[in-house]
Amino acid sequence: MHDRDVAHGFTSVDTQPRPTDWVQVLDRLGAEPFYAAYKQRLQELLHAGGGGLFLEVGAGTGDAAAAVRSRWGAEVVAVDSSVTMITQARARGLPHVAVADGHRLPFAACRFDGAWADRVLQHVADPGRVLDEMLRVVRPGGRVALADPDYDTQVLDIDDQDLARRVLRFRADVGLRNGSLAHRHAGLLAARGLHDITLEARTLVVRDASAADNVMGLRTWAHTAAARGHLDPMDADRFVAQFDDAVRAGRFTYAVTFFLTVGTLPPSD
Repeated sequence: MHDRDVAHGFTSVDTQPRPTDWVQVLDRLGAEPFYAAYKQRLQELLHAGGGGLFLEVGAGTGDAAAAVRSRWGAEVVAVDSSVTMITQARARGLPHVAVADGHRLPFAACRFDGAWADRVLQHVADPGRVLDEMLRVVRPGGRVALADPDYDTQVLDIDDQDLARRVLRFRADVGLRNGSLAHRHAGLLAARGLHDITLEARTLVVRDASAADNVMGLRTWAHTAAARGHLDPMDADRFVAQFDDAVRAGRFTYAVTFFLTVGTLPPSD
């Protein structure tokens, strides 16, 4: 499944003709070493090693929540707005799962020792509200962790760099609701009174064009932009031709930087 099939990523999984295709997308991502490594680091920054009860918002198939349970000995409640994803998470053995909207979490205040959202805020209608909800349900002194790619950091090696920038700009500004928010996560946490804020950047560098297209639909982005009136169809055709030329020449390179941001809630008075 590619960007042409859905406007804002995982915000409407259950309405897609083949919603389980998204399960396969997440499984492919989870198998990539880059994704596995940054997810493990996000868990380390969350300080889940002392056990306790944690919340994952936008948990998808629940693989990260399961990893926190098995590796760190913590209990995890996994929520996602998609019935498809939560059905998968339950089938994969997670005992505490629920279909829930991150804008309105169905939990009492101060319920959890920490919470995290991985590649979620880029998709939601109101990222500030989702973050406020996460902070509401985490106890004083608990940790909140966020991870997202920032599509303002994209680069792509094709001959026409202006065309590349226009297509990548579409991805950042239109293809995703909040595609360039990740570098501002630390500021959002600071503005809400969190301290001990840690920010780490990890850059995904892709040289295998087929892998990038299978997971991200990168080769289709130009025609998606053209279909939505943001690019001339002839330019979309030219983008695909130059994309394929770069692949044949062995010089294909795409990169985007992920930001991992974690902060600690202030202690109670």
